[in-house]
Amino acid sequence: MRRPLRFRLLAFDWDGTLADSTALIARAIQQACRDVGLAAPDDHAARHVIGLGPREAIRHVAPLLEADRHAGFSERFREHYLAGDADVPLFEGVREMLDELDARGFLLTIATGKSRVGLARALAQHDIAHRFVASRCADEGFPKPHPDMLLALMDRVGANASETLMIGDTSHDLELARNAGAAGLAVGYGAHSLEELACFAPVAAVRSVVELRAWLAANA
Repeated sequence: MRRPLRFRLLAFDWDGTLADSTALIARAIQQACRDVGLAAPDDHAARHVIGLGPREAIRHVAPLLEADRHAGFSERFREHYLAGDADVPLFEGVREMLDELDARGFLLTIATGKSRVGLARALAQHDIAHRFVASRCADEGFPKPHPDMLLALMDRVGANASETLMIGDTSHDLELARNAGAAGLAVGYGAHSLEELACFAPVAAVRSVVELRAWLAANA
């Protein structure tokens, strides 16, 4: 007899949680800064903004950049990112984990700082769009850590906060979960360290997809 699910809705971040893209994003941010004549942030600072919406990310990494130059910065970032986008892999074990969770009856969703176009491209590239019942992107409402993204997914699938688990690699993901009244699970193999994520009191912290898969199998 299959045990009842603790959570019905699992909301996954994309970059740094399902896809191994954090190094590419950080490099693209640093190169975009150089292109517009600014000092590039160090790796930690560049990784910190992964998952935020474009406006918020630019304000963090390039606070002195005039507002009328933000579009140019975004275009330079996009060019550098797209140069490596086709080679971004899923983390090893992600595909099998999603297959397993889908078979168990979870409502799988994505809450991401990517644009809708970017997420659609990534899902098509890896042929896993069919595993998700809904997704929400940064250009469709308020970006992380505002609760809008997760609340919209909960409303879409008919789940409440107590049934929802947000899984992500950044403080923005866990703050999003907290702001929406949902539980958060920290993964430490992406953009932010587990030490940075601990203050958000996640229900669990894992260091690999293997650990994530095992925790979900035993506890979700």
